[in-house]
Amino acid sequence: MTQPPYIGRFAPTPSGYLHFGSLVAALASYLDARSAGGRWLLRMEDLDPPREIPGAQAEILRSLEAYGFAWDGPVIRQSERHEAYAQVVERLLAQGLAYACTCSRKQLEAYGGIYPGTCRNALHPTRDAAIRIRVPQLEYRFVDRVQGEFLQHLGREVGDFVIRRRDGLFAYQLAVVLDDAWQGITDVVRGADLLDSTPRQLYLQELLGLPQPRYLHVPLIVQADGSKLGKSYRSPALPADQASRQLCRALRALGQQPPVALQAATPRAVLDWGCAHWQAEAIPRCRSLLESQLP
Repeated sequence: MTQPPYIGRFAPTPSGYLHFGSLVAALASYLDARSAGGRWLLRMEDLDPPREIPGAQAEILRSLEAYGFAWDGPVIRQSERHEAYAQVVERLLAQGLAYACTCSRKQLEAYGGIYPGTCRNALHPTRDAAIRIRVPQLEYRFVDRVQGEFLQHLGREVGDFVIRRRDGLFAYQLAVVLDDAWQGITDVVRGADLLDSTPRQLYLQELLGLPQPRYLHVPLIVQADGSKLGKSYRSPALPADQASRQLCRALRALGQQPPVALQAATPRAVLDWGCAHWQAEAIPRCRSLLESQLP
């Protein structure tokens, strides 16, 4: 069977600015796509307006451009895709594959993160309720290109998960599956913090008859206390005047070996070198890396 042409994507969340951790993910997805002669798309995952930082979307685009990245086609925004998500939610409800859940926050906390199906057969009205997908008592597994085989039993380890929140906002798990299929994404390259989400996405792909992309999860860049870099931890934004140096540092975090002299080159030259020398198999096979230990 012929492999379809490579289409990759970078999908930042505008709850903060581009920082070093997101640079590593962007660089990995970009180099993996370009080294394969593929397309690289940009998607803003702006599903949660209350968490979005004003001006973050424009600042992310400016940072990517300052660092030499060029994407194919227009920027897609999930906030413009609500109708598509709503149609699928209604379809799943009509088929009995999803249901309304009215459990309180306190109840959910008591469940310890694994929903036991309390509202499965309650037939609550969908208004002012979360919508959950019924998960099977099955184990889902896949082989990640870096992390190797990963498996998860949806029933025991996750439980019925939310596809539309009680406040009416659509959940990441549903949106990312629909958008990847709509955009024809063949390869998903992202941070290892999303490794645990992948079996849920595999199940939704199966349920909706959508193709399954290949997955590559790169190590998450974390702080000394193990926390993820991000807005909530006041991680610094990327300095525009250090683009080549930071790109070289990100290359090293991905197990690549750029020459020292490349730090004095233009960002475009660093990216060109990365495309020419990209070795996905050199990426460290671990879930996280300490930023303070990176050269």
